Amino acid sequence: MTIVYLIRHGETMWNREKRLQGHIDIGLNDAGFWQAECLARHMAGKNLAAVISSDLSRAIDTAKPIAEHHELDLIFDPALRERHYGIMQGLSHQEIAENHPRNHAAWKNREVDFQPESGESLQQFYDRVVDAVKHWADAYPDQEIAVVAHGGVLDCLNRAATNKTLAQARDFEILNASLNTLSYKNGRFELIKWGDVSHLESSTGQLNKSLDEVDGSPR
Repeated sequence: MTIVYLIRHGETMWNREKRLQGHIDIGLNDAGFWQAECLARHMAGKNLAAVISSDLSRAIDTAKPIAEHHELDLIFDPALRERHYGIMQGLSHQEIAENHPRNHAAWKNREVDFQPESGESLQQFYDRVVDAVKHWADAYPDQEIAVVAHGGVLDCLNRAATNKTLAQARDFEILNASLNTLSYKNGRFELIKWGDVSHLESSTGQLNKSLDEVDGSPR
């Protein structure tokens, strides 16, 4: 059995602005870099065989401290990128609703096969990222790996591990710099633990605000 530590990148300014990043290469803000360091220290005791990251900078800069703590070379995989949202990329929720109402409705209603102009459908995205994580889990059998990616990637892997359909409304959090643990055996994922952000507790004992994935918290 392979253990997969699935991690969403740290915070960016576009996360705060509720702006769709997709394949646009937006870097971490100061809070995001702090979250990445906290996460790396939290994971220092793990027995990692590999750290694999999306090739977008917000994921890379979250993964780097983890790889450095474990003296591992960071592996980049563009197949772990966020969903390509096409003409919606770079726009806020309100801008999408105002300028691309059909796209906004399909996104919010989780229309599985709807493909935004110049983008990919939810089903295409799911197939891409689940296949990618399976590839890396197969490459490190019976070991522990860290996979650092994006909110949409975490959404897909949670559904793969819990047999939720892509069309179902999300009922779980997807938080910046959260640690999410899956097992993988015989081609199947199972969920062990989800949404751990205990490492983001500040020196005052208050939990640092970690933003939910762009389509909003389910609660």
